[in-house]
Amino acid sequence: MGARLGRRALIGRGSAGFVLLLAGNGRAGAQAPAGRPLRLLMLGDSITAAYGLSRPEGLPARLEAALQAKGRPVTVLDAGVSGDTTAGGRSRLEWSLAEKPDAVIVALGGNDGLRAIEPRASQANLKAILETLKARGIPALLAGMYAPPNLGADYVREFAGVFRRLTEENPEVVFYPFLLDGVAGDRALNQADGIHPNPRGVEEMVRQMLPAVETLLDKVRPA
Repeated sequence: MGARLGRRALIGRGSAGFVLLLAGNGRAGAQAPAGRPLRLLMLGDSITAAYGLSRPEGLPARLEAALQAKGRPVTVLDAGVSGDTTAGGRSRLEWSLAEKPDAVIVALGGNDGLRAIEPRASQANLKAILETLKARGIPALLAGMYAPPNLGADYVREFAGVFRRLTEENPEVVFYPFLLDGVAGDRALNQADGIHPNPRGVEEMVRQMLPAVETLLDKVRPA
């Protein structure tokens, strides 16, 4: 479950400490080859890379299991790299797409907020990722982010606006407001760092996001 791509993801403490918002971006013309499970790629950072957990406990594996339990034959490909930014995800997009996914979850931005990266730069990177996926007819979920409040109200507002604008520019987006909904801030659902979900937290994340992911997969037409 939760197949990892050929290159081992690096684990680092500079991992995403914030919230991922999911939104969909796809093209109705996308087709999955007959006779094999759909391939769902998670392009993200430590949250998707199962930071601090075993692979079977991580988000890709648990999401895959939940989808299969609902009768959806899906393989979730883990393309998470701890500490990655939107720029990093953009730079390795082509390599990740070599796995020929039928749909993609773009879960990047948390480390941009942690590092107070200029929101316009984050928006440009995410826009480039979405444009590449759209051009190839690959439905995608966009992961948005909230910046830490200690960076000031103006930065927090501008950073949040990045994802709002991207969803407005892409009317096909399936918007999932908060990846860590019901998990963030709950000590019982997070690891000791208070940032990364523990196994119980991952299960809650999967439960909350499953309807949005199913909407994404419905955009992929069988060949």
